[in-house]
Amino acid sequence: MSRGKDYTGIDYARLTAAFLVVAIHTSPLASFGDTGDFILTRIFARAAVPFFFMTSGFFLISGYGRDTDKLVSFVKKTAVIYGCAILFYLPLNLYNGYFNAKHLLPNILKDLVFDGTLYHLWYLPASVVGAGTAWMLVKRFGIKRALAPAALLYTVGLFGDSYYGIAEKIPLFRSFYAGIFEVSDYTRNGIFFAPLFFVMGGIIAEQTARISLRKCLTGTVISFSLMLAEGMILHYFQLQRHDSMYVMLIPVMYFLFATLTFWRGRRIQRISEFALLLYLVHPMMIVVVRLFAGLSGLQALLVENSLVHFLTVCAVSAACSAAAVIIWDRWSKKRRKPYRKPADRAWIEVDLDNLKHNVRTLKKAMPPGCRLMAVVKANAYGHGAFETAVCLERIGVTSFAAATIDEGIALRRWGIRGDILILGYTEPSRAEELHRYRLIQTLIDYPYAKSLIRQGYSIRTQVKIDTGMHRLGFGVEDREAILKTVMNRKLNVCGIYTHLCAADSLAENDVKFTGRQIEVFYELLDWLKEQKVTLPDVHIQSTYGLLNYPELNCSYVRAGISLYGVLSAPNDKTRLQLDLRPVLSLRSQVVLIREIKAGECVGYGRMFKAERDSRIAILPIGYADGIPRNLSCGNGEVLIRGCRVLIAGRISMDQLAVDITDIPDAAVGDIATLIGRDGQEELKASEAAWRSGSITNELLSRMGTRVVVRTQT
Repeated sequence: MSRGKDYTGIDYARLTAAFLVVAIHTSPLASFGDTGDFILTRIFARAAVPFFFMTSGFFLISGYGRDTDKLVSFVKKTAVIYGCAILFYLPLNLYNGYFNAKHLLPNILKDLVFDGTLYHLWYLPASVVGAGTAWMLVKRFGIKRALAPAALLYTVGLFGDSYYGIAEKIPLFRSFYAGIFEVSDYTRNGIFFAPLFFVMGGIIAEQTARISLRKCLTGTVISFSLMLAEGMILHYFQLQRHDSMYVMLIPVMYFLFATLTFWRGRRIQRISEFALLLYLVHPMMIVVVRLFAGLSGLQALLVENSLVHFLTVCAVSAACSAAAVIIWDRWSKKRRKPYRKPADRAWIEVDLDNLKHNVRTLKKAMPPGCRLMAVVKANAYGHGAFETAVCLERIGVTSFAAATIDEGIALRRWGIRGDILILGYTEPSRAEELHRYRLIQTLIDYPYAKSLIRQGYSIRTQVKIDTGMHRLGFGVEDREAILKTVMNRKLNVCGIYTHLCAADSLAENDVKFTGRQIEVFYELLDWLKEQKVTLPDVHIQSTYGLLNYPELNCSYVRAGISLYGVLSAPNDKTRLQLDLRPVLSLRSQVVLIREIKAGECVGYGRMFKAERDSRIAILPIGYADGIPRNLSCGNGEVLIRGCRVLIAGRISMDQLAVDITDIPDAAVGDIATLIGRDGQEELKASEAAWRSGSITNELLSRMGTRVVVRTQT
């Protein structure tokens, strides 16, 4: 689910939740009956704080977190707010005799970490602890599996809260919770209460297929009704030590939050800050209203009438919060520097819609039952392994291939949960990492397989068969070694495959050679079946294997270059013609324009000599960013303002020059396209690779790490 658009429903719900918290602390219906007030403040309003946690989780927690920057930023911001709130309420705590209590230091530490220094401030340390706990669970188990341990923590908290009347009757549980209450006054805290809702917010954010609005609304109504019944039963039997945690609060929050995500529109400026301030200041406003009522003789109206008391506290709190927001805005505008959109010197644009289209197109071309294995080695052929793999897993791709163990580990650390096959060699001494990160290792020969066994770790493996390429793999004729390997339970063989080395060619001798590769591979499989071997997953085809030999029916197709919408060379002919769309564009910008006279030279070696007065544009991109130096001296082209211009002189490590003499309106800041489309013109990656004497695979995979990757959907 995209989080880049504005969720108006969440904005309004933030404000509603803040007013519900005020209701909890003012009991607006108490003057009219205890039951009604209990239902409002102790059941329905209990959705308010979990909503705040889910909102934070929605924008913070992800199954595909690359680093902890977002978490650190959230923690720092919350800690600053918490510190300011503590100082704001310091006079009130002094007046209440907070610092006269026994065991002051342990109590301060307990309040700082769990309970808050005033009754409503517990939410802030709970946010910090809950966010950290949820983040670690997601990192360890993945976004969906993290739900189970978070729910277990919630269950522990539940029996220290609304269900404590049951737990206290069991001596072991009573002692357990007595120990917890020595550290925290409630189980409604950042360990037991908050993590579940942070994770749930993250799960909703990551959903690609949403439940319909009708089902969400129905689920919200039904679960709220059941929570009402649950709360009333617990209240009737007096089982509650506190009343913040209910079983049915979980589905209530899921369906309610999911419903709110359907309400999209213009962002309400500063509403989140306003709602937070309302939450923070309302206890002080309760004191102010009560003080004013006492001094003015209006206690009967402003205090004893609970509804008027609630409305007055809301009005005063809202006025103070709005004033604070306005003052802050005016002050910050004076200090704010003019915003300028950050510009990169060079960048890669990855079109995720085209990537998704290519996946659908390839799957349609594959035989029934065959699955797509996405090859994301070499930084996903220069497209950004993180961006690519996350997108692919979200649309249902469950198998990936990488070249090295470090590429596989990176995918796991980014949250990729599917199978990851390591196509290349891994040092046997790193077997523990293969096991820890649940990677599938290719077995390259029998001695290597035995070496992995000696490491003592349970590892899933696949056997590679050399059918004529003569790189990695068991010789196809070495049947006994292959049989021993496949039958060895310690190796957990889950696949067997080969690689076609001439599948991209339709020349008669290459077709004949490829046919022989396929033939000897299937002969080996037939022999293994005769030896009573249950064959694991089988795969032969990579991109050209599918495009030129689509009749092969295997477990997987290893889609590499085709996944990214291009072929290895511009003139490649294939039997299967698919509507594949390029995913990558490479762009830079004009940063300087030189006016040179006829006869003057540009660049190293003075290889470009102007035959006329010329305008030369300088682009801050060079061969260190993956632009082949072979494209120097007019061999390569660039698009500027939809026109093709030649590269002038030699390409440098960090810069190149182009002749823009025939584009008189070209200016500094213009976008320069090295791969991709600009207007009606397009420079294909295969064309640039062919001009440089290479193939698309090499060109894309050599894109430098200095080039920023931007995704487009």
